[in-house]
Amino acid sequence: MASTVPQPTLSFPRETFAKLSPHPYLLAHLQPTSSDSTPTRANGRSPTQFRTAHVNNGSLTHAEGSAVVRIGDTTVVCGIRAEILLASNAAGYRVDKAVTAPSSRDGYNEAKELDLLVPNIELATGCSPAFLPGQPPSTLAQSLSTRVYTLLHSSGLVDPEDLRIWYQPPDLRDPDEMEDEEPDAVEPEVKGFWTLYIDILFISLDGNPFDAAWAAVVSALNNVRLPKASWDPDRQMIICDDSVVESKNLQLRGMPLAVTALVFKSKEQARGGEKKYWILVDPDTFEEGLCDESVTVVVDCSSSTTKVLSISKSGGTIVGREEMREIVDLAATRWIDLSQLLKG
Repeated sequence: MASTVPQPTLSFPRETFAKLSPHPYLLAHLQPTSSDSTPTRANGRSPTQFRTAHVNNGSLTHAEGSAVVRIGDTTVVCGIRAEILLASNAAGYRVDKAVTAPSSRDGYNEAKELDLLVPNIELATGCSPAFLPGQPPSTLAQSLSTRVYTLLHSSGLVDPEDLRIWYQPPDLRDPDEMEDEEPDAVEPEVKGFWTLYIDILFISLDGNPFDAAWAAVVSALNNVRLPKASWDPDRQMIICDDSVVESKNLQLRGMPLAVTALVFKSKEQARGGEKKYWILVDPDTFEEGLCDESVTVVVDCSSSTTKVLSISKSGGTIVGREEMREIVDLAATRWIDLSQLLKG
C-alpha cells in the first residue's frame, strides 16, 4: 500500500508579499491579530519611532562648509561654496540708502532680493530605482529646492550681517579746520556680499527626503567658515585673507528642524475597538507609496519654548487639532536628539 506523501506548502518570502499586496502587508503589522503582539511597521519600528541619524561635518575640504547626513538608508551630502558679489553689481542696491532705492524699503531682505542663498538639489543616479541616468531634473528635485529656498528665508536662519562686507573710509578732512567743530564720523559702506551656493546631493534615497535635505543644510551652514574680506581702495577690489584664524563662522539664528509624518488608513471600516488610521513619523519609501496624507512641521527648541515656524499639510482629512499637537510633540522630541548631532 503506497504511503501518501504530503504536498509541500506554497510559501513566499516577506518581500514578495510586500510587493504583491503592500497595503494589507503594512496593515497586518500595524493591526496584528494577536493581542500579545505590539503594533509595528513593516521596517520594525513603532509608529512614533524615528530612524537613527548619523552626521559628519566638514567632509568636503574644498567647500566653505559641508555635511553628510544619513537617516536610515537616506544619505545626503551638502556642500556650501561662497562667492563675492560686489555691491556695485547688485541690481537695485544703493549704498547711500536713498529714499527712492529699493534697498531702503522697510523689511528689505537682502538675502532674498539679491539671491545670496542659492540652494540646488540633485538626485544622483543610483540613489533610487526611480532615477535613471540622462534624465532632466525630476519634479521631486525641483519641489525640494523650492521648499528649502522658502524655508531658508522664512526662518531667517542666516543673519544678513554675516553676508555683508564692510569698508570704513578714512576721514580725509583737515583737523586744523575742525578745531571748533565736532568732527562727524565717516559712515562705513557696504562694498560687497557673500553669496552662498548650497548644493545638496542625494547618494541614496529611502523616503523622507525633505527632512534629510534640510538637516544637511542646517548642519553645513553651521560648519561654514568665511574668510576675512576687506575692500582695497587702491585696487578697487575685495581682498580675502588666507589665514584660517581670521575666518569666521556664521552666527545662525536658531536651529530649525523639519519633521514629516504620514497618515496610513485602513481601507475597511473600523469594527469594535479596531483602529482605522496610524500616524507614521519619518516614513520610508515603502510607506510613502501607501499614504496620501502628509504633514511637515518645522520647529525650533533653541529657547525655553518650542517655536513652530511652519506647518505644511497635503492630502487627506484625518489630521486635526489633536493629531497636529501629537506631531508637534514628536517633532520637539526629535529636535532634542538631532540638534546636538548637527552642531557637530
